[in-house]
Amino acid sequence: MAAPMQHEDLLKLKSFIEFVDANPTVLNMPQLQFVKDFIEKFGGKVPAGDFKMPDAAAGGKCPFGGDAGGQDKKPADTSESVSDDSQDEESLSEPESEVELDLEGVIEADNEPAQPMGDSAKEPTEEEADQAGDLRGQAAAAYGEQKFEEAISLYTKAIELNPGNALFHAKRGQAFLKLKKPNACIRDCDKALELNCDSAAAYKFRGRAHRLLGDFAEAAKDLRQACKLDFDEEADEWLREVTPNAKKIEQHRVKQERRQAERKLKERQRAQRRARKEQAKQSANSTGSGAGAAGGAGGFPGGFPGGFPGGFPGAGFGGGGMPGGVDMADLMELIKDPEVAPAMKDILANPANISKYVSNPKIFNLIKKFVPGGDIGAAFGQAEPPKAGTDSGPEPKATKESADFVDDGLD
Repeated sequence: MAAPMQHEDLLKLKSFIEFVDANPTVLNMPQLQFVKDFIEKFGGKVPAGDFKMPDAAAGGKCPFGGDAGGQDKKPADTSESVSDDSQDEESLSEPESEVELDLEGVIEADNEPAQPMGDSAKEPTEEEADQAGDLRGQAAAAYGEQKFEEAISLYTKAIELNPGNALFHAKRGQAFLKLKKPNACIRDCDKALELNCDSAAAYKFRGRAHRLLGDFAEAAKDLRQACKLDFDEEADEWLREVTPNAKKIEQHRVKQERRQAERKLKERQRAQRRARKEQAKQSANSTGSGAGAAGGAGGFPGGFPGGFPGGFPGAGFGGGGMPGGVDMADLMELIKDPEVAPAMKDILANPANISKYVSNPKIFNLIKKFVPGGDIGAAFGQAEPPKAGTDSGPEPKATKESADFVDDGLD
């Protein structure tokens, strides 16, 4: 008589039994409850206690599937992850360093109303242009005599006659500088550059205004452009004055950008670690729930059913693998069914109990998938699948003539 299990399956079963012999508390795991029940049915007793996977045993892997040692490893992984997250939090919360600048010569900003800029759309006549030129000469003379308020007034009149002259705005801005009104100077220089983007005087005076306000980076930029358009010794001197602070600001900006990039990278890495932890947790939960149904796919040698050594022992069928045409995903969904799982366990304990489920298409059709040719009667010698259009009558009852004979009620 042929053995109900193949040699390879017997080796798996032997390995499982040896592991259980060395670690009997493994049978207290929920997915092995049916094995524990089987042992206790014959008078055996399983020691109480929670199972812990030995570190050196099978690399932390149970020989019957699953990863029983995974739970022992989690605290270390979690601790390491928490440590990494803590370090990231500390690095992200580090205060940003202050850049030390030489603020000598920096003044308070002026907040006076904006000066008149004239009508930019106006086209001056020749007479108005001549008058504006005369006013500009008078303003220059007043500026030379350090009469800056008078110079500003004269430049304003000239601008009203000829508002499209960029130099008038730049020179009035220069006079505002002398009165320590850098914002007014910047407004005039902005207008001058709007009218003439290559006005070296406008870049020069605006750069000086930025320096008085402590905006050294913008000051260096404007003064550098002024020297590029029309080199001026005074502009070059002002540029050398602001360059040290401008370099510090630039270095600080680069450092902050690098820190910001590192912060984003660490946040992304932390999010990825959390996602991996969550995915591993969900995978572990999924594996545990799958293993708990009728022995579980990872709770017994090769999983259950199909991978059970030799199929269903004593059932007269099974070849150690999944029969052709069986969809493993569909099968596992059926195994998780609360109605199917106990029935499969009952049939596993005593194949003759299949007669109880002849009238249940869900369970009967599942069993048929593991019977060669679908002939359950030939496989069990005691059960016939229900035929279409045949009244199966009342639930079959066992006859009293023989305990080994079961009347399926279909004859």
